[in-house]
Amino acid sequence: MKKQVTIKDIAQQLGFSVSTVSRALKDHPDISIKTREAVKQLAALLGYRPNRIALNLKNSKTNTIGLIIPEVEHYFFSSIINGIEEVAYENNYYVMVFQSNESYMREVLNLQALTTNRVDGVLASFSKETRNFSHFSQVIDYEIPLVFFDRVVNDMHADTVVSDDFHGAYIAVEHLIKRGCRNIALYSSPRHLQISKGRHDGYKKALEDNGLKYNTDLVYSCDTYEDAVKISRSILKKQNRPDGVFAVNDMTAIGVLKVAKELGIQIPEEIKIAGFENSRSSKVVDPELTTVDQFGFDLGKKAATILLKRITEQDFTYKPENITIKPKLIVRGST
Repeated sequence: MKKQVTIKDIAQQLGFSVSTVSRALKDHPDISIKTREAVKQLAALLGYRPNRIALNLKNSKTNTIGLIIPEVEHYFFSSIINGIEEVAYENNYYVMVFQSNESYMREVLNLQALTTNRVDGVLASFSKETRNFSHFSQVIDYEIPLVFFDRVVNDMHADTVVSDDFHGAYIAVEHLIKRGCRNIALYSSPRHLQISKGRHDGYKKALEDNGLKYNTDLVYSCDTYEDAVKISRSILKKQNRPDGVFAVNDMTAIGVLKVAKELGIQIPEEIKIAGFENSRSSKVVDPELTTVDQFGFDLGKKAATILLKRITEQDFTYKPENITIKPKLIVRGST
């Protein structure tokens, strides 16, 4: 089956932005005649045809926004939902929530369901499996406002709202160092995710700035409670075991904490553990978990506010906003 040509395809071949191509096809007066002719000639050559679904979507309003998240289980994402819903309901909008369960195919189907239900805008945090973002490009081609949060795509015509992952990791690892740790392990999520890169780089920089050597043998691919329990049973039995652990989320950190207690390792005297999220679970474990607060509720409010602004303005020539929220270290008993 031949792939349908999109506005993005034309933009890439000509070196123009998607918004420029869109306006050129509509004979917008801000676009030069030369550019309009170039766009229309290539569109004809490639067999581009306007998507009628897109036009129908654009010309109708449902007062509904779509939300795609990796999973509801994490406190961070549930707090984001709360922030989004507060803004939405204050402005007489409904929120249609889908979770991908970290599956690329499920995410694609979720997005198809949202466009079929004619949502006015989409908020999204993509799955761990997602490498191809063409389904999100199609939403932009439909001229449906799109805002990414937490896990974002920087080379799309879409707004983004993120936590400063580098800073959050840096302050957590520096805290461990100041508490006496010299052999700090990192439990990290897949490196293709921008959040993983930011937290990894913050961890590495904090070590280097404090005179400690970065050691790849102390970096483990692990970002779930179950995996943390599994690998910690061997890591914490090593002769030169870590005296500090920084985990990319709270449940992973709690998995390390559980195993340390099983092995009779004293927390925080023999090992110090820090997470990232400030979930409710971080306050009910013993000892309570030191963690980084991402302010998920505020992040959700900001993402929803930007999306409603785009829906109201209906101007797709905007320059995307890239908002970064500063996290805060919450020190508790585990360090």
